Amino acid sequence: MKRAATLRLLSDLSSFSGAARLRELLAADPAVRVRVRGSPDGRHLLLLRPPGAPAPQLLVAVRGPGEELERAWPAGHPSPTDAFFLPWPVRPALVLVWESGLAEVWGAGVGPGWRLLQSTELCPGGGSRVVAVAAPRGRLVWCEERRADAEDRAPPPRAAASSHCVCVRTLEPGGEAGTSLGRTRILLHHCPPFRLLASRKDLFLVPAATTWPGVSHLLLIWSPGKGKVTVAAPSLRLSYSKSLNPGRGDTWDFRTLLRGLPGLLSPRQPWAVHTWAPTPQGLLWLDFRGTVSLVQPHGGTRAVGTLQEAPVGLAGSAALGTFHGTLACVLGSTLELLDMGSGQLLERKVLSTDRVHLLEPLAPGTKGEEETEPRGGGLRLLSALGLFQVVWEAPPTLELPSAEDLVFEEACEYYQRRSLRGAQLTPEELRQNNVFRAPQALASILQGHVSPSTLLTTLRAELRDYRSLEQLKAQLVAGDEEEAGWTELAEQEVARLLRTELIGDQLAQLNTIFQVLPTAAWGAILRALQLQPDGNGRLRSQAPPDVWKKVLGGTAVGKDPPNGVLPLFELLCQCLCQLEPRWLPPFVELAQQQGGPGWGAGSPGLPLYRRALAVLGEEGTRPEALELELLLGSGRPKAVLQAVGQLVKKGQWERALESGLALGPSSPLLRSEIFKLLLAEFARHRQLDAHLPLLCRLYPPDLAPAELLLLLHTHLPDESEPPSPFPEPGAEPPLTVGLLRALLEQTGAKRQSSGPVLSLYEDILRDPGTPPPTPPRGPMTTLQASDHPGPGAWAPSRQDLCVTDTG
Repeated sequence: MKRAATLRLLSDLSSFSGAARLRELLAADPAVRVRVRGSPDGRHLLLLRPPGAPAPQLLVAVRGPGEELERAWPAGHPSPTDAFFLPWPVRPALVLVWESGLAEVWGAGVGPGWRLLQSTELCPGGGSRVVAVAAPRGRLVWCEERRADAEDRAPPPRAAASSHCVCVRTLEPGGEAGTSLGRTRILLHHCPPFRLLASRKDLFLVPAATTWPGVSHLLLIWSPGKGKVTVAAPSLRLSYSKSLNPGRGDTWDFRTLLRGLPGLLSPRQPWAVHTWAPTPQGLLWLDFRGTVSLVQPHGGTRAVGTLQEAPVGLAGSAALGTFHGTLACVLGSTLELLDMGSGQLLERKVLSTDRVHLLEPLAPGTKGEEETEPRGGGLRLLSALGLFQVVWEAPPTLELPSAEDLVFEEACEYYQRRSLRGAQLTPEELRQNNVFRAPQALASILQGHVSPSTLLTTLRAELRDYRSLEQLKAQLVAGDEEEAGWTELAEQEVARLLRTELIGDQLAQLNTIFQVLPTAAWGAILRALQLQPDGNGRLRSQAPPDVWKKVLGGTAVGKDPPNGVLPLFELLCQCLCQLEPRWLPPFVELAQQQGGPGWGAGSPGLPLYRRALAVLGEEGTRPEALELELLLGSGRPKAVLQAVGQLVKKGQWERALESGLALGPSSPLLRSEIFKLLLAEFARHRQLDAHLPLLCRLYPPDLAPAELLLLLHTHLPDESEPPSPFPEPGAEPPLTVGLLRALLEQTGAKRQSSGPVLSLYEDILRDPGTPPPTPPRGPMTTLQASDHPGPGAWAPSRQDLCVTDTG
């Protein structure tokens, strides 16, 4: 069904106060970047020019009765860094923020004109500088650079870059001054400079140009309503969520936060982003190749589409926005409209000017004065020529398929799958030949032979779902619904497909839904599998075995999926990698527990952890943290040994030891292999000395001391020179007897109660812990007469005996 986009003129700007000045600023020099914002009710327009621009720097125009606000600052005097409208229902208000931390709240009262309601310092300590600010609903959030300590007069570049913090204050209407500012709370300490971009529910902290390279590939998402912050690395396909609720006093040190999240600090190139744009669906960004991507509030990233033209350097202007599931991009004088689901180019228009600004959508329930449609929400474009709106016009004759057609179409697909005929079965054949009685009977019921209440009762699970799906599809095509409608459609389709045989077209359709709407599709899977996390980071499921059999079945061993269509298990793993990677290992462990004999097996069949690893990519390109978790949680000896080997290569000794200790009593051979692997490292170097108690706990009960010494001797480094009691400076210290004794005591303690001595070394271990008593002294030997000194040779002393030379 073809749609047509229409640019409808809302106002030629003559209805705004100060229309001449408004047109002049909108048609100004393109080199001067003007910040343009619209009020939530659509009655006010704000234009803010950067410091140093010709006067005026600030203009607030109002449509209808009222006066504009126009301010200019003399040369050399700082002008506001940013300005925002506040969504207050009683009176329009705006907040101005300076780089020094000064914040002013202006409002249009009962009388004419604007007046200053409140002025406050966001950085009262002095010496701080505001580098970015945003005003999400009911809050004022800013990123400030704090002054270095007095003793740190020349901080290194990274220390200077981490001297920023992100703060928040509540901002609500109330009181005689018209505003109520809460106290300052800190979200992040010791962070690099971030740009702040606010959508309806979330705040995105994106890397700035001065962010150091080690973290320039990360972005943070603060969700105040959920009380959490999400750290995402889209290039690594990783995201982690942490609790962060300033109302409870929560705050995070940025460096401590990153150290507790594995895999995020892998070296990556900084983002090459031309334009950012917050939307209700998440954060859009346009790169220099013309690709538009969407970072969703949960941290997942997906490509939305590619423009026909790419931006030319940083000088070119670009603006992004969404409406009714459509992406709009204004690049110079070109407007491109793409479908958010498929990325298909819907329409491309050439505008009469290259100075076009996209305005935020109106608040829900708001209706502009010039709008003739009962439903607003279209995208608004502002230029010196006027205020326009982009809307989709549905064809005048929008007809829903009849219930009878739906019945016959479904019957054709049903019988075609079970028929041996090669020719395609059509609804017309079913109608004309009357071969199948069921569609005729159902059609007659739908034509009114049975009351609607009885129909809904008898056919609730099938025909009503088909009918409602078609109605929903038609409404979405007409542009009557936004994201909520698409989500509902995806959930219903996934639930319906799970009741069918997931082969052929059904599986391909399920793949398409997961690619276009992964969040909604995963929500339907959550309900179907009845997944619930427990307090130990694991997943539980109460779904019947038949549902899990569909999830785990159907895989081709060693072959690429036909036409890129993934089996359901691989599809769910791929979806989790995009949405919530930390839940992938628990999901695979749960699937391994649910699997029955022969479920996920072709011939000979792949273990589930290997099927999940195949989704992560080729070996060497997978996220290391996820690969380790999948290998350790598989329970397969080869996989666990492979994971421990990777941990050994990285020097993560404690994690490697804990992995061996976590194995149950049913895996003694695997624990023994892990111990021997770590014992070899213990013999080669001294990095395991600090973890010797854990290594002793891992000691196999059946390993004799002689075998232990033989293993150690095998892996000891060769020495070309005789050993020295003191190693050379910088050399690796040798293995000491004290460290060896701690390992031998493990065998001694276990074999001491076993009876006779079984080894040459066990008597060494039976040390009572105290030295033996000193033997008694015997009589002194009598000296010979020739050797006896004279009578004066020994002289008594009052304190002691001393030797006297009588020479």
